[in-house]
Amino acid sequence: MPDRMSDCLTATKVGRLDAEQAAGLDRDGYLLLRSAVPDAWRDGLRAAFECGVGAGDQWSAPRGAGWRHALVDLDPAVQQTCRLPLLLAAGAQMLGGPFFLAQVEGREPLQGGGHQPLHRDGAGTKAVAALVFLDAYGPDNGGTRLVPRHLDPGFVGQPLVDRGLANQALPDETLALKIAGEAGDILVFDADLPHGATCNRSGARRRSLLLSFMPERNRAAMDACRAIRNVRMDTSERFIP
Repeated sequence: MPDRMSDCLTATKVGRLDAEQAAGLDRDGYLLLRSAVPDAWRDGLRAAFECGVGAGDQWSAPRGAGWRHALVDLDPAVQQTCRLPLLLAAGAQMLGGPFFLAQVEGREPLQGGGHQPLHRDGAGTKAVAALVFLDAYGPDNGGTRLVPRHLDPGFVGQPLVDRGLANQALPDETLALKIAGEAGDILVFDADLPHGATCNRSGARRRSLLLSFMPERNRAAMDACRAIRNVRMDTSERFIP
């Protein structure tokens, strides 16, 4: 029987990474896209972030202390950024089959806040996470750290769901790379890769958009929890590698 829901979805063909980028992403589990967001878009994205910041009760589920959060998923500039060809190509490289944009929100660690222990997101879901940096970032203002795939003791070439692992087998902090760069960079990574933000010691602004791509097979599960995730945008578009 044909999948009638799939037939109703908008399908968008996605391009490919170049060979060097694809090999690096496969090897390391992450790819840093320098200056991926056009300079002309960045002020608009910062404005969308500021407009989306509100009180804690705007969220269906509690958000972590030490952070500023922003609802941004209905903003056209944010939606356009989530569809940058190079970003979609990285998602396609990691997921291999049809996928969709599941969520996007704004986050910023406050001074003295933001530190996260190394963790894995959505074990076994094959989710792709991306951070679109709207300000310069590094270890002094809450920049992300992560452990490359080849240094991850929990990675043995099989999905986490097959190994029954979630936050187990996390590597030592000494193996984590502290990522640094400029506004307009995008960090794309396997959400099962050990990662976490650092503490914003300096108090300098470190706004970002956090988004996730999911395989098409996860659509029903994600649709079922839209309200608690505060997802308001249309997620029906399907990206095809």
